Amino acid sequence: MTRLIRALSFGLIAAAMTATSLAADLPRGIYKAPPLPAYVPYSWTGIYVGANGGYGWGKAHITNALADFTTNSQYGWLAGVTVGYNMQTGVWVWGLEGDIDYAFIKGNGSNVATCGINNCEVKNTWVATARGRVGYAMDRWLPYVTGGAAFAGAKITTDTGSNTKTTTGWTVGGGVEYGISRAWSVKAEYLYADLGKATCDAGVCGLETTFRPRINMVRAGVNVRF
Repeated sequence: MTRLIRALSFGLIAAAMTATSLAADLPRGIYKAPPLPAYVPYSWTGIYVGANGGYGWGKAHITNALADFTTNSQYGWLAGVTVGYNMQTGVWVWGLEGDIDYAFIKGNGSNVATCGINNCEVKNTWVATARGRVGYAMDRWLPYVTGGAAFAGAKITTDTGSNTKTTTGWTVGGGVEYGISRAWSVKAEYLYADLGKATCDAGVCGLETTFRPRINMVRAGVNVRF
């Protein structure tokens, strides 16, 4: 009986050692890291609204039957709102943008034939643009050129009164925009604007007089897309 128990014990031990050895020889499973998330290119497509602000400077050309001169430099701050739409096709971004800014851009000129005894002041009280944009997308960077129509409120003041007119002209420029997130972006741009002509009545300017403001604008802005 004792011999039988010993034989069974030795058999169990041998079987356990054999199973352990076979398990050690089995190939181990290969560990695979989870796949990285797919990269999603930045998209500029969508409607956006924003705010902008900056600085404007330039001159106004003044003419009538007796005078032809240019005012001293006009300069001042401007700030307002922007709305637009972009459509991206490959690396090209096509857009339409409009904005309107409150402006405090003014300059003075002295000419007796036009302004009387005192200086005359030409002031732009607001400036608006309606432009097309073409940009080259470099992921989150978007350099662009832009151009279109420009509109402004011009106030002409002399020693005998003032006239307020709305002028229509054109603008061209360029800038760069950067996407700080999928929805938000910031931009900086330069625009040159010929704001068209405004006519000062004879009662204010002595003679019917034409004013033609031309200004430069440097602006920064922030946009949010929907």
